[in-house]
Amino acid sequence: MRFTIAQDSRVGDRKNNQDRLGYRKSRETVLLVVADGMGGHLHGELAAQLATDVLFESFEREALPRLSDPFLFLTRCFAEAHDQIERVAENRGLAESPRTTCVACILQDGIAYWAHAGDSRLYLIRNHRIQGQTRDHTRVRQLLDQGLITLDMAQDHPERNRLYSCLGGTYPPQVDYSHKTPLFPGDTIALCSDGAWGQVDEAFLVETLSYASPQDAVPKILDEALRRGDGESDNLSLLVLRWEDTANHGSVTESPKDDDIERAIDEIRGIRRN
Repeated sequence: MRFTIAQDSRVGDRKNNQDRLGYRKSRETVLLVVADGMGGHLHGELAAQLATDVLFESFEREALPRLSDPFLFLTRCFAEAHDQIERVAENRGLAESPRTTCVACILQDGIAYWAHAGDSRLYLIRNHRIQGQTRDHTRVRQLLDQGLITLDMAQDHPERNRLYSCLGGTYPPQVDYSHKTPLFPGDTIALCSDGAWGQVDEAFLVETLSYASPQDAVPKILDEALRRGDGESDNLSLLVLRWEDTANHGSVTESPKDDDIERAIDEIRGIRRN
């Protein structure tokens, strides 16, 4: 595998940084993660730390040197992270469960697999255009999809930060998955918290990720997001990978099967299915 990578996380105009991000790699596989602890609930940084710990520790145990099934790996990790956050909240007697968004991506055999809960985003940029993108688990995204509001209305909508899926909290998360997505030389994958993408327009994001190296793009985007935040910036986190491998793995569009995902969730919770 050949790639370049850069990352950074900033506190912005908050008192502390509740974002967590990072990557792990083996000889044949890479894992990228961004988690954004939800500041509207107590101990968001704890939830984000637990989520990233589960993903990184599971990767280090299982990617030896590759994962047997990347989609099932992501399914198990998201379910385990959610359950672990709940257990920690109960054991510590917290007044409410900590919560976090999370987006994670696996690169293996020249193919990208990603999953997310909440509004931390993944962008896949190819030939100066957005080739793939996560869809936020927000009320505003639902209203946009239903044609009830416009993009301009969404910018200042009072429910723009209202999430209906996250890790932690009362209900199991809704986790959405990508297709298996072949990568080509020059493809750029960016994972970011809403503090980063929410302050810059997509045209600026695409242009910067297309023409700048990851090492130059990360500070440029975060600097601009912080500037546009005008003293009210959230935590800002961004992880960017530029794919440089020339291997062509062909066209793949399969998604994980629902039965396989449900089976993986049951295994995490100790339920055996025939």
